[in-house]
Amino acid sequence: MAQRISLTRYLVEQQRVDGLIPSQLRLLLEIVARACKGISQAVNKGALGGVLGSADSENVQGEVQKKLDIIANEVLIEANEWGGHLAAMASEEMDSIYVVPNRYPQGEYLLLFDPLDGSSNIDVNVSIGTIFSVLKKPEGHPGVTTEDFLQAGSKQVAAGYCIYGPQTTLVLTVGDGVAMFTLDREQGSFVLVQENVRIPADTKEFAINMSNMRHWDAPVKRYIDECLAGVEGPREKDFNMRWIASMVADVHRILTRGGIFLYPWDKREPNKPGKLRLMYEANPMAWLVEQAGGAATNGRERILDIPPKQLHERVSVILGSKNEVERVTRYHSGI
Repeated sequence: MAQRISLTRYLVEQQRVDGLIPSQLRLLLEIVARACKGISQAVNKGALGGVLGSADSENVQGEVQKKLDIIANEVLIEANEWGGHLAAMASEEMDSIYVVPNRYPQGEYLLLFDPLDGSSNIDVNVSIGTIFSVLKKPEGHPGVTTEDFLQAGSKQVAAGYCIYGPQTTLVLTVGDGVAMFTLDREQGSFVLVQENVRIPADTKEFAINMSNMRHWDAPVKRYIDECLAGVEGPREKDFNMRWIASMVADVHRILTRGGIFLYPWDKREPNKPGKLRLMYEANPMAWLVEQAGGAATNGRERILDIPPKQLHERVSVILGSKNEVERVTRYHSGI
């Protein structure tokens, strides 16, 4: 039987053998993974745990929170605040940053997360997940401020997500490719199932919410129209559409077998650059996709090059198989 490699061993080798990550980052990632195991248990209990349904509250974006949104947010904070690896955290569910309390030692890293992506799917038992991103706190800054978090995605030192589906799978990059780990519930640990994940450059699958077609900008509509035209159209091949309404699930499919995911700007809210959050969703997913050989843009520029101006900034997202993303990006340039 092939030797099973745990997440802990994988991270130790990334630290000790390859010299890719320092020990404090390794320990931080282990704590994040442990928090994801706790969230996975809560998700799996569903109605038996009394965690389904609305919490009758709204987050900073004015979105109605689910009970599990709040539970997942609390699990991540409580798991990470005491370890001494973090200076502060930021969450899609919180108005402002959460500075590590004075009673705990402060570390040099900043953790950002969407505690439960795709939460509209919770009550219908469709895959959801946790997305996370790690930045290094700028040196020479006393204390911690919101401005410390406003770094381009290219500055990430680790990023990943945990998807809670038929299996609980952790997907991670520390800048040396993408690795996948599946939770072995009997052993209570994440086990490596795939290294060097690669996204095919070409694809016949696209993921987009077709109900918004009438609101799209012309370049996006042009691309989708060409896909729908099939073998008789300019692309000369048939495409399939997939849409789960959970970014984690849609991106996981792309990392597994290829495809393109689009959540573009649309005309309903013309002053908003897009729907998804740059720092909690787009940046970590863009880095994972790039590390797997794909591409990620907002239609005009690489997502990882966008300098954030606000903690909850939004962005248009087009990511996945490289040749398809580049095609859509060319269309936005008028080519």
